[in-house]
Amino acid sequence: MEKILRKIIKIDEDLCNGCGECIPGCPEQAIQLVDTPQGKKARLVKEFYCDGLGACLGHCPIGAIAIEEREAELYDEEATIARIKEVAPEMLKVHIKHLKEHSNELSKHNTNNLDQSPCGCPSAQTLEWEKKDKIPEEVVRIPSELRHWPIQLHLVNPSAPYFQNTDLIIVADCVPFSYANFHQEFLKDKSIAIGCPKLDDVDAYIEKISQIIKIGHPKRIKVIIMEVPCCSGLVSIVREAMKKAGVEVPVKKVVISIKGEILGKD
Repeated sequence: MEKILRKIIKIDEDLCNGCGECIPGCPEQAIQLVDTPQGKKARLVKEFYCDGLGACLGHCPIGAIAIEEREAELYDEEATIARIKEVAPEMLKVHIKHLKEHSNELSKHNTNNLDQSPCGCPSAQTLEWEKKDKIPEEVVRIPSELRHWPIQLHLVNPSAPYFQNTDLIIVADCVPFSYANFHQEFLKDKSIAIGCPKLDDVDAYIEKISQIIKIGHPKRIKVIIMEVPCCSGLVSIVREAMKKAGVEVPVKKVVISIKGEILGKD
């Protein structure tokens, strides 16, 4: 089968504990558990079953799954549906919903002609809505609450003094654009690091955050993410980093909608 450069999942077998939680989280049923000398491990069944969109990322409790870009077989929708019907027919409706939501992304690396109608996925669909709130004529200038630089996870120094014994927020980089009161409600008196669990290097993030935890000993961590499924992987990254650092830190999660509303806290 033809191979192209595309995104596809990567499973770190050294991290994988064989829990199998990623399997129901994969609408394509592209993952299976296999017996290895190190116990049960999750593996990709076939390259052409994986659409590379990362719906399974947020379901791995230890962050063993990431997205990489490499030469891989094209995603095959017909073969995928045949597999779902064989191994998990109850997942067919879930898969079809997932397929419609991501049709514009899948068309770039799939062997079949997919419906190009607008999809409903907030992470990829082109969306627009009208703001009904009245805008005051006079603009009130609110000072920034950012107190250090840099803030991108790849760039921050784990030994920086602003990470010492702080309240740390790990933020999906779309959040401040969606939530208007981000500075006042979340950033004030906090240290921050931002990143994207879908587009960036997950292993590098785990290593960097583990160093921040181990060296800086933050008092608590708040992970602020968007509602889109791939964003939930940031929580798993933080928990895996904490495990790697060998330090327990209270962790809370906040979920923001694409329309700038808080959907949940825990």
